[in-house]
Amino acid sequence: MFQDERFMSMALTVARRGLGNVYPNPAVGCIITNGGAVVGRGWTLAGGRPHAETVALKNAGGAARGSVVYVTLEPCCHNGVTGPCTTALIQAGVSRVVVAARDPDYRVSGKGVKALLEAGIEVKCGVLQKEAETLNAGFFNSKLLNRPLITVKLATTLDGKISLNKAGSPWITNIFTRRWVHKQRAMNDAIMVGSNTVVKDDPMLDCRLPGLERDSPIRVVIDRSGKLKPQHKLVETASTIPTYVLTDNGDHLRLPNVQYLEVSGGQDFLRSCMRVLTQRLGVTRLFVEGGGILVTELLRRELVDRFIWSRASTISGAGGADAIVNVGLLLGACCEFAKTQSMSFMTDTVEIYDVTYCLQQTSIDTSACRKHRAVGVSCNRDAGFQDQK
Repeated sequence: MFQDERFMSMALTVARRGLGNVYPNPAVGCIITNGGAVVGRGWTLAGGRPHAETVALKNAGGAARGSVVYVTLEPCCHNGVTGPCTTALIQAGVSRVVVAARDPDYRVSGKGVKALLEAGIEVKCGVLQKEAETLNAGFFNSKLLNRPLITVKLATTLDGKISLNKAGSPWITNIFTRRWVHKQRAMNDAIMVGSNTVVKDDPMLDCRLPGLERDSPIRVVIDRSGKLKPQHKLVETASTIPTYVLTDNGDHLRLPNVQYLEVSGGQDFLRSCMRVLTQRLGVTRLFVEGGGILVTELLRRELVDRFIWSRASTISGAGGADAIVNVGLLLGACCEFAKTQSMSFMTDTVEIYDVTYCLQQTSIDTSACRKHRAVGVSCNRDAGFQDQK
């Protein structure tokens, strides 16, 4: 039914407002209609509560009785910090619930729909399911693969370099591209770099778009050799933005306000890091802005889901650092990139790719978790943007 898709599309739109702010919960949107008119809307609020259905029901008030509810993820049916959303919907007297995607959480999966049906509420599932799964790909990953959705961003010159072999601006891409990247930061739970990037660039890794400063993701540094120092900006600002170091060496100096998470070493170190981020911090969406070594290792370990390539119309020439170092993969085990979106910011080009692998090294049944497409966002060109790394 066209009307179902129309209102579910609206629910998906409001759901996006929660991306980067609601982990470990999913970003859910809810639209309530009565007589074909919207009477309530809501989305998951910061910290993951209250849930979208609760917000929308409060917004609708008495108009929720006999209404149709459009929700992007199956309503929860278990008691947590708040009561079940299924109970709230039943008590509000709604007549019909349209669900985009089933919840992969074992506590809910199928049970939420069953509870509504048993209460005599009509339920329809699968409306814009693919779009809903794409939106909450991080939540699906955390439940099905025990790791976050991992997006890698690289900014390069036309000849594939991530640094310029000349004096002057340290930036490769222009200010409009960098503003778009800051928006991506705000839509992720955590941002990761390696210790070499910290030493070389001394980045802040926050979001400085006006109005989104509080949406800066938590910051994560892979540091196995104690390269992070007190004078680095990440350490100096660790009291205001949560900053974590993942390491397999517990003997390094502990820096003030920086939180250390010890991870088992070996060849599976990076995979263990991702598991720790999800299990201990609840991270569902990870944005990686590391250098060539970290990015290559993530690709080698099949730990990249989405790839963002920002390309400037300039040439670095000999001496610039390579974006990707020697991957060293067999031809049959290489990764493949499917372009899902392309956009231009002045002379820069930004392309987004879904990443798949010819051979799966993991025994997890990844068929249960769809390959999700990246969700596009518009560029914020507010002149108040403070430009630095």
